[in-house]
Amino acid sequence: MQDVNIDAQIEEKVDEKQAEETVSSSVDKIDNQFREQNSSTVFHDDAQVETLNETNSQNGAWSTQATESKNEKKAQETISSRKITGFSWKLCNVSAGSDYIPCLDNENAIKKLRSTKHYEHRERHCPEEGPTCLVPLPEGYRQPIKWPVSRDKIWYFNVPHTKLAVVKGHQNWVKVTGEYLTFPGGGTQFKHGALHYIDFIQEILPGIAWGKRSRVILDVGCGVASFGGYLFEREVLTMSFAPKDEHEAQVQFALERGIPAISAVMGTKRLPFPSLIFDVVHCARCRVPWHIEGGKLLLELNRLLRPGGHFVWSATLFTKNCQKMLRSGTLTKSMCWDLVTTKKDTLNGVGVAIYRKPSSNQCYDSREKNDPPLCQESDDRDAAWNISLQACMHRVPVSPAERGSQWPERWPQRLEAAPYWLNSSQMGVYGKPAAEDFRADYEHWKHVVSSSYLNGMDIDWSNVRNVMDMRSIYGGFGAALRDISVWVMNVVPIDSPDTLPIIYERGLFGMYHDWCESFSTYPRSYDLLHADHLFSNLKKRCKLLPVMAEVDRILRPEGYLIIRDNKETVAEVEEMARSLHYEAKVGKSKGRRDCCG
Repeated sequence: MQDVNIDAQIEEKVDEKQAEETVSSSVDKIDNQFREQNSSTVFHDDAQVETLNETNSQNGAWSTQATESKNEKKAQETISSRKITGFSWKLCNVSAGSDYIPCLDNENAIKKLRSTKHYEHRERHCPEEGPTCLVPLPEGYRQPIKWPVSRDKIWYFNVPHTKLAVVKGHQNWVKVTGEYLTFPGGGTQFKHGALHYIDFIQEILPGIAWGKRSRVILDVGCGVASFGGYLFEREVLTMSFAPKDEHEAQVQFALERGIPAISAVMGTKRLPFPSLIFDVVHCARCRVPWHIEGGKLLLELNRLLRPGGHFVWSATLFTKNCQKMLRSGTLTKSMCWDLVTTKKDTLNGVGVAIYRKPSSNQCYDSREKNDPPLCQESDDRDAAWNISLQACMHRVPVSPAERGSQWPERWPQRLEAAPYWLNSSQMGVYGKPAAEDFRADYEHWKHVVSSSYLNGMDIDWSNVRNVMDMRSIYGGFGAALRDISVWVMNVVPIDSPDTLPIIYERGLFGMYHDWCESFSTYPRSYDLLHADHLFSNLKKRCKLLPVMAEVDRILRPEGYLIIRDNKETVAEVEEMARSLHYEAKVGKSKGRRDCCG
């Protein structure tokens, strides 16, 4: 973790020799086996390289998701930091056991719900205070199999659930094979291989251009995420999601395989993403009731889909769902989605329908009925944190300088290109003109990653697949890791500048989150967590102890936590890491502290 004082304006020479300290004692003792298996590493750099000074976000070009959502909630209808002086870690005593997700397994809150018909019980219901207990490992847990072998098989005892293997075994989702769970490469929609299905889509719609025009995909009701797992071969990044429901552990299977996924549901709230960001939305045999309540759920996908983007829907040919969708199309027509093609994949026995969202407002303005209605101009389409769904559509951006009016550059050029809608009059997060700010951030992280993270931290990158940037700005950290075999979940905290649309524009992905609450993922999801000045910002709003418990929950045993922050916060986090028996390593080198600020 880099010890960086963002207010410093001077150069400081430091010892170039790395200091290494192994933490072997704890204030509180916990089960020895759990302790040994769950050991992880905290890295921090002491004045490693230059950093970028952030301006006050309210004076910059972007508001925060917290502000946007607060204003949106009004339209629709501090916690003081405390110094931690001691620790008392205990194992979580919950019915979910080793699969505990605090905001999804809050049984007391779920029991008090007045209704569950809109999947309210699958949505987030966070405890008033974040848990400070530790989640135990499942019996027989082993270090995950490395990617790409993990795409096809994982250790059975790491995700010891067999219901999907029994219920979906005939559909090629997952099988129990000795000490492994194996994934035949298909699913309900692609029994003869996901790659055949993926190539079939491009065959019937060449313009989808996987990995060139279409780079960032949303997969709704992903199952075990084989679709997203095989799209990596086509240079496509897929945000897969499914609820934590009776189809136990489907998202956990995906993450254990090394495939991006989150636990989420299309219920009563907007998904935690900004508008107009996904190039393609895909839904294979997903049993989502699209037409209920004015089409709220399909209209939420419309909010997320880029103008000119495609919705790919497929189902077994003779299901009632498929027949109904292809026969009527009433909702999609009234939404001005153009049915581009329907085709039968005879090998897989699947029907595919592909729709295109309009790139102008001509169809909206010429409809005989304003149904579904256009949203009020005051409705903020980008507000997404705990915002209720509405049965309305937003107009398509058409101004040449407006985000969403143009398609991004083709991949991989879009990774390095500053988005066209960052104009010279906007000031970026670090106080420079927005486009210049973007480029400075990218160069900064390329330097940090190449000179420090990849070479100077004793990280075995061959064991790293699932990575999270817990406080991402422009996605520069993730972009700098492009050439190694990892994927990065870029999290933009709700009280940070709302730069998530920029991350998607460059062909990366991420989501909004409030780190004063638990993340919507299973325990042991990530190999490496990266926190750049996250903890010092969080101290202004909530306690750090539950945050560190959450870090321990989602980090895999022998995983890595890289922290860059000020000295006071570094010491505080390191003390907590000691109590968890993490191995702490401090990297030191020369460098300006804020040359780019």
